[in-house]
Amino acid sequence: MSTTITTCRACGAKDLEPVLSLGKTPLANALLSAEDLAKPEPAFPLELVFCASCTLVQITEEVPPETMFGEYLYFSSFSDTMLRHAEAIATRLTKEQALGPQSLVVEVASNDGYLLQYYAKAGVPVLGVEPARNIAEVAEQKGIRTLCRFFGKEIAAELRERGELADVIHANNVLAHVPDLEGVVSGFGALLKDEAPGQKGGVAVIEAPYVKDLVDHCEFDTIYHEHLCYFSLTALDRLTARHGLVIHDVERLAIHGGSLRVFVSKAGAYERSARVTALLDEEKAIGVDRLPFYAGFASRVNGLKTELVSVLRDLKSKGARIAAYGAAAKGATLLNFFGIGADLVDFVVDRSTYKQGRYMPGARIPILPPAALVEKKPDYCLLLAWNFADEILAQQKEYRDGGGKFIVPIPNVRVA
Repeated sequence: MSTTITTCRACGAKDLEPVLSLGKTPLANALLSAEDLAKPEPAFPLELVFCASCTLVQITEEVPPETMFGEYLYFSSFSDTMLRHAEAIATRLTKEQALGPQSLVVEVASNDGYLLQYYAKAGVPVLGVEPARNIAEVAEQKGIRTLCRFFGKEIAAELRERGELADVIHANNVLAHVPDLEGVVSGFGALLKDEAPGQKGGVAVIEAPYVKDLVDHCEFDTIYHEHLCYFSLTALDRLTARHGLVIHDVERLAIHGGSLRVFVSKAGAYERSARVTALLDEEKAIGVDRLPFYAGFASRVNGLKTELVSVLRDLKSKGARIAAYGAAAKGATLLNFFGIGADLVDFVVDRSTYKQGRYMPGARIPILPPAALVEKKPDYCLLLAWNFADEILAQQKEYRDGGGKFIVPIPNVRVA
């Protein structure tokens, strides 16, 4: 069901250097039904490596995309933070790119239309490309035109042949998921609108978790089989350049524990901003493009494991009842690598009605609605979805006012 790569999936080089091993883990979003509990659960190696040639950090195991994304249980619209984030960039680009009824905005891995809906409300035509059948159907029900396919150079060529060229392409947290990096990035180039008199051409807006923040803040739980790659600006710059594309601007975002947002266009269409040059220089100065930068990461992750498990066991030994919040992929990575199961955590809560009634992969802890925190009154709640801490802590005021406390595990264990 999986294959192990021996060459870099971006540049093809063979010099892949080990960074961190998380052992064998189940697929992080493969939530279990009650019937699944009696069946064996597949697990796959999770090994993080660094490519010395193009600086891309990546995992070595590839599970077929159809296995992970044919049916998917992550719906972006269940996060208020994600909706606000999406509305802000849609509103901004509608104005900056002077988008209107003759424009086209395409999102790759468009999920349930959480982002494209804001362009549609502004009268801008949209097209989503989403491989998960169940999620594509939800987007269509919202009136978001959606192709249920994996994006690549083939679909880009088909759209270009039909004259459907994009003024804006969004790729939020998707580039890390694709095994065919070359095909997807070349697809961006094919689908972007060309320069014309008075027009600079289309822009691809790519967001991806920033590998520097991952290392600096010990965000190991963002490593799972869906996330094949972990990007620095240097790695993204080299990847896009091989396809005649240029990163002409970059922003650092706080979302998801620290992300990059890069603006990509065809060569010569836009002038490269000073922000791009400055961040590339910064990465070179601190060594993000060299293996020693990643050398202490594994030991810090193992130190965090010892600390958190010790805290939970100590609380449990004193009679404390412990729940967790967030049936997210990062939560599955943390629970499985740290060996935290139903002996320490009684249940997990999540806002997504698609996840409720299922069980966490590997750990096999039941998933309940958030109301269970108030009803069952656990003494502590381990915040697995720590990247949405502000939103969740605000939502759970009643639980906290009743004496409930949250344990935030990343980047250091703390009680809130």
